[in-house]
Amino acid sequence: MELIERIEAFSELGEILRKSLSGINTRFSGRLSDLIISQHLTNPWFTPAYVQLAIEAIGRELTYDNLVRWTGSYPALDDSRKPFRVGVIMAGNIPLAGFHDFMCVLISGNSLLARTSTKDPELIPFLGETLCSINPEFNDRILFTEGSLKGFDAVIATGSDNSSRYFQYYFGRYPHIIRKNRNSMAIIEGNETVQQLEALGYDVFSYFGLGCRNVSALRIPAGYDPAVITNNWVSFTDIINHSKYGANYDFSKAVYLVNKESFTDTGYVLLKENSALSSPVAVLHYDYYSDPEEISSEISLNRERIQCITGRNFVPFGDSQFPHLWDYADGIDTLDFLLKKKCPGIM
Repeated sequence: MELIERIEAFSELGEILRKSLSGINTRFSGRLSDLIISQHLTNPWFTPAYVQLAIEAIGRELTYDNLVRWTGSYPALDDSRKPFRVGVIMAGNIPLAGFHDFMCVLISGNSLLARTSTKDPELIPFLGETLCSINPEFNDRILFTEGSLKGFDAVIATGSDNSSRYFQYYFGRYPHIIRKNRNSMAIIEGNETVQQLEALGYDVFSYFGLGCRNVSALRIPAGYDPAVITNNWVSFTDIINHSKYGANYDFSKAVYLVNKESFTDTGYVLLKENSALSSPVAVLHYDYYSDPEEISSEISLNRERIQCITGRNFVPFGDSQFPHLWDYADGIDTLDFLLKKKCPGIM
């Protein structure tokens, strides 16, 4: 299968997703609609709204022009080569978290051996079936398994800091990408518009804050009142009505009260002055800075722990959950890895 055929297939997949979400009937619309509605029965965090958001983010990027622009940076994609099999262990923290790896393996002309997360077992296999319907040659390139990965040439595994040690033990001798926990932050300068602060709410609350691109920490100027931000988040207050999110909120609040720790209770998210990048679900950390150089130093020191930054000169507020095709997780160029299949691997 030539590169142009792979591009056309993924472009058509994007068109199918966009049409289905906009109400235009396709032969895949009914199944997609059923999946959107039913995922919360398997995973309560996967509400219909957030499953739809994940599909929208993918559909928005899978255009012919975007795919040509992305792949055009890799001349080796046009070369003829024997496909090798890439084992992919997918995360399930948010819907379709493993899609970009799925796409990279296939767009590079290789074969996919994937183990989906038990938290997200249906969505990516559906996209795989759709892709095979578009171009049947993918049938020989896509295999999903529920068991151990066997017969692979390289591995891409995404998980927590704990699971990464397991992955390193079992897959370290193969060419690999092993991803760990990462978090995202927002930098507030104090002159943001109401619209920008409201958009920041999407970076914080989308997917209940479970994604690595969700903002879990704010950096605000010295003397800045965090209430200036939260006063613009009225549209997000209903999040507290989700049972699992609400349970996390109640738990963290109880812990802070028992330990007599100071925090601000907005009624739907707890604000905690803390310099840590990672915060519990329903908690948002914030810390003050007096000089922009402090931010630059923090970013340099924590580059291996930061996934995404929103703010001026960074990802625009509200766009953290809409990465481009060329925005690679952990800053590791997945396509470059697949084309070179570096050994003994990269971390």
